[in-house]
Amino acid sequence: MNNLPVGLISAAAIQSGHESGVLAHAILIGVDLGPNLSVTGSLATILWLIALRRENVHISAWEFFKVGLLAMRLP
Repeated sequence: MNNLPVGLISAAAIQSGHESGVLAHAILIGVDLGPNLSVTGSLATILWLIALRRENVHISAWEFFKVGLLAMRLP
């Protein structure tokens, strides 16, 4: 699923469940990781990939995943 709807649904679930601890943080981290690791995790990513393919630049899902792993490494 795209990260925006998941983020909105997760925020509503966290709020209605009065959760503010570790579970809430885990949900928010999970919602943020999706777009960095999956080409379908964000509408913006999908649109960029379409634009790149129009310019004959092809990036595979595996290449995107590898760069995402490197880009989101924690210090």
